[in-house]
Amino acid sequence: MQLGAMKTALVTGSAGFIGFHVSTALLRAGWRVIGLDSLSPYYDVSLKHARHDFLNQNTHFTPLIGKIEEPGLLTGVFHSEAPDVVVHLAAQAGVRHSIEAPRTYLETNVSGTFELFDAARAQKPAHLLVASSSSVYGANSAMPYTETERTDFPMSLYAATKKTTEGIGHTYAHLYGLPTTLFRFFTVYGPWGRPDMAYFKFTRAILNGDPIDVYNHGDMLRDFTYVDDLVAAIVALVDVPPGDTPVSEKDSLSPVAPWRVVNIGNNTPEKLGEFIEAIEQALGKTAQKNFLPMQPGDVPATWADTDLLRDLIGFRPTTSMKDGVKAFVDWYLGYYYNT
Repeated sequence: MQLGAMKTALVTGSAGFIGFHVSTALLRAGWRVIGLDSLSPYYDVSLKHARHDFLNQNTHFTPLIGKIEEPGLLTGVFHSEAPDVVVHLAAQAGVRHSIEAPRTYLETNVSGTFELFDAARAQKPAHLLVASSSSVYGANSAMPYTETERTDFPMSLYAATKKTTEGIGHTYAHLYGLPTTLFRFFTVYGPWGRPDMAYFKFTRAILNGDPIDVYNHGDMLRDFTYVDDLVAAIVALVDVPPGDTPVSEKDSLSPVAPWRVVNIGNNTPEKLGEFIEAIEQALGKTAQKNFLPMQPGDVPATWADTDLLRDLIGFRPTTSMKDGVKAFVDWYLGYYYNT
């Protein structure tokens, strides 16, 4: 494909865990990728630089450094780059951290998302794909979670900002006809992951012979989703913008806007203890466990109904937890220990 025929994708959060993998997949599929990231110090910045350095090996990747919440920055990017699609993944992550540092979440997740949609209304890309989170389901107890359920009871400020992201997206989709798909992610893990995530901390602690903190005494279920499955779904959904007609009775398509939310999960809730066992098996070492009560803002279980994802793109995640954990551990050992 010649450069003149290439489509351009703007990926925000391109130095982040999921943004890095999405950018890599789009580049491999022949896209030109504009990657915008603030390189925030929330976790190891050198890992973020390493992700961008990897992407920079492709001449069709253009890195931009800046905060999405900076007024006018995204307007300038849209004007100069005219992206065909936008994959908005930049956000302040972390449920627990949102209790300790709430203002950062309002600035990045709310103000930054507003800046994105306000910039997009002038350029009107063919599709806006935006990260939400399974945390918006909050106190809901009916499982599996379906996209048409109410999401009115967030358990953390992080969840509340993601709920707000969905609302801002719907407003702009309705007012300006911006085709918008929001993803609700479920416990994503894999190579190049975030050091603040439990599986990353578990691996590091087990290798160092340190105890691991296991919350709610291990009585937790999570819909662990391998990053390659998640990215395959996102890339496939790029070509499926919301239209006027629901694809099934489970479609979350708005009655007044080209807007929908889509779960991307493994559709298989698994015990936290089994996930830890998979890490132990991959490392060949046993963890010392420090059992603790549930942390504020957390929920005991998550489980994604992925029927809508199947109806839209004919795809469900398939990577087993054992295979996914081994892939992460292999990457971790190679990246940090050069083995």
